[in-house]
Amino acid sequence: MSSRHRSSASHAATGLRAVFAALPLFAACALGPEYRRPTVDTPEVTRGQQGPLDHASLADLPWWAVFKDPALGKLIEEAIRGNHDLRAAAARVEQARGEIAVARSEMLPQIGYQGEATRERAGAAGLPAKATFNNFVGTFNLAWEIDVWGRIRRATEAARAEYLGAEAAQRGVLLTLVSDVAQAYFELLELDGELAITRSTTTTFQNTADLFRRRYVGGIGTMLEVSRATAALTQARADIAELERQIVAKENQLSTLLGRPPGEIIRGLELEREVTAPDVPVGLPSQLLERRPDIQQAEQALVAANAEVGVALASFFPRLGLTTFYGGQSSELENVVKSGAGVWQVGATITGPIFQGGRLLANYRVSTAAWDEAVERYQQATLQAFAEVSNAIVAQHKLKAVRADRDETVKALQTSVTLSLQRYKDGIANYFEVLEAEQQLFPAELALARTQRDELIAVVALYRTLGGGWQTNAAHQP
Repeated sequence: MSSRHRSSASHAATGLRAVFAALPLFAACALGPEYRRPTVDTPEVTRGQQGPLDHASLADLPWWAVFKDPALGKLIEEAIRGNHDLRAAAARVEQARGEIAVARSEMLPQIGYQGEATRERAGAAGLPAKATFNNFVGTFNLAWEIDVWGRIRRATEAARAEYLGAEAAQRGVLLTLVSDVAQAYFELLELDGELAITRSTTTTFQNTADLFRRRYVGGIGTMLEVSRATAALTQARADIAELERQIVAKENQLSTLLGRPPGEIIRGLELEREVTAPDVPVGLPSQLLERRPDIQQAEQALVAANAEVGVALASFFPRLGLTTFYGGQSSELENVVKSGAGVWQVGATITGPIFQGGRLLANYRVSTAAWDEAVERYQQATLQAFAEVSNAIVAQHKLKAVRADRDETVKALQTSVTLSLQRYKDGIANYFEVLEAEQQLFPAELALARTQRDELIAVVALYRTLGGGWQTNAAHQP
């Protein structure tokens, strides 16, 4: 290498050392407010909560410890693998992860290259001869913004918060998916139960109608008895067709949640045999702030809004940067990296706003207003969470009492039907007593089945509102 090239390389290296010697400037504090979680008016005890306060909570359990039906477990696993909303949420997380790298990349020097080739003809005035020149240049360039005011760091902080918010949203989608599958499954079992009750009742009504008809043919009954019994029978038969329609619709809903075309859903336990996890305390109200995905997402939106205030504030200040390039120049292409003239440059830049028509101030006001909005949304999310948990707790406790009473009602009405039918056969009671007993039993049995469904769904709702499975990777059952 020629002495000229060695001298150029030495100067360029010195310039690069000066660039990297500026690293301590990054220790400067970032402008803008430091994030602090807003004060939340948290109740000491959730309304409707029974028993002593305990850190343990139903939300600590994974979903397979809450819903013990093996068929339901397989459906939930299938939904986690195939649900398109969950896949879309995972893709959004990956997008947010990439945005962090994009924002953070501005912290590092930006290195590139540039090549140029020109051919020109020039000559002195008054001289007929003109010379033709070739010029080839190849350089590497480096530009680096020194983040004195923390603009880039605040932007990275905002991107990281958006990423964490996307993760919380994904967990929220997962929790909602598990809850929706469980609820739809219990609703399907309840419809199966209603269908079985209706078919059994139809058989009962058919037997009663046949009895009345035989007595009418034998001359000891009336057509009114036959007509009333026939009307009850046909109404029950119509209910069978309606329930079959609802069952197909519910199976199709579940198929969509599973991410597969409409089809039959395999059942496990019958509705009355379904069991859930034993009663577990709901935990402390303050734990919701850490468990609920929607509250976590709202808080990360708050963190991002806080960081954006810093970005807007830093925009008022000048940007400092360092630039350098080093390369070769020659009239012959092959000599650019051999013996051509070395070119280099080291410089510092400063750019800043003077007048932009109020854009910077307006942008700052926009960011502070966005922060205020995020605070209110966070506060609203916490209040909504406390209310939902209270509703779910009260529903779970009250439905137990309702189910017990309705179970007693069904048993009493079953006895009433047996006695009234015997009294009618013995000639002690009239037909109206038999029909009334049977028609009272039918809706009572349906009401019991619906209460059993609602009791199971109340557990699902409580699990969801508590942010269930928050410590567990629910995608993998042990």
